[in-house]
Amino acid sequence: MSKKYRSQTKKQSEEIIKILIDTYKDAKCGLDYSSPFYLVVALILAAQCTDKRVNEITPLFFKRFPTIEDVKNASMEDVIEIIKPCGFYKNKAHSIIESAKIICDKFNGQVPDTMEDLTKLCGIGRKSANIILQECFKKTVGIAVDTHVTRISRKIGFSNGGSQLQIENELLKRFDKKYWEKINHVLVLHGRAICIANRPKCDECPISNLCKKND
Repeated sequence: MSKKYRSQTKKQSEEIIKILIDTYKDAKCGLDYSSPFYLVVALILAAQCTDKRVNEITPLFFKRFPTIEDVKNASMEDVIEIIKPCGFYKNKAHSIIESAKIICDKFNGQVPDTMEDLTKLCGIGRKSANIILQECFKKTVGIAVDTHVTRISRKIGFSNGGSQLQIENELLKRFDKKYWEKINHVLVLHGRAICIANRPKCDECPISNLCKKND
């Protein structure tokens, strides 16, 4: 059973998210990409790796493998050689190659644009699928919940969810759809800039007086 966190009201939650959106006006996806498949690869590499490191590696990757067919036919060894700095390189290399094969063989070489089909790709879960749908296809069907969103949603008082899916569902009910596309971006930036794990800068926080400060 998940821990019970002190919760915000829906009205308080909207007030908080408005402040955060205003504070982080330029909030956007931290991964560079030029196509849907580019973002698929970037998201696979981003697992337990910084966006900065991924953004350094992906240009090298696509210089070596310019097309999805090139990736499909690549060897594990050649992919690992490039992506090794991103960590967990064997699993990530496997996921990248297998996803390329699935896209080529089942989706005619085009990255699919539904949650159901995206989550059939290797290494792409609901969080990543939400990002791909929003960034590449302008479809906001959910909220991407990562470690930052999980931690801060609980701390602020947005969610009592014990899993990322439960947290997403609570956020979807709590916020009007017009806020969905911004929530991941602003909570990630807030988690990196102010609400840092184990050393939050509460004296600098724009929502300090509204935060439930669940620990």
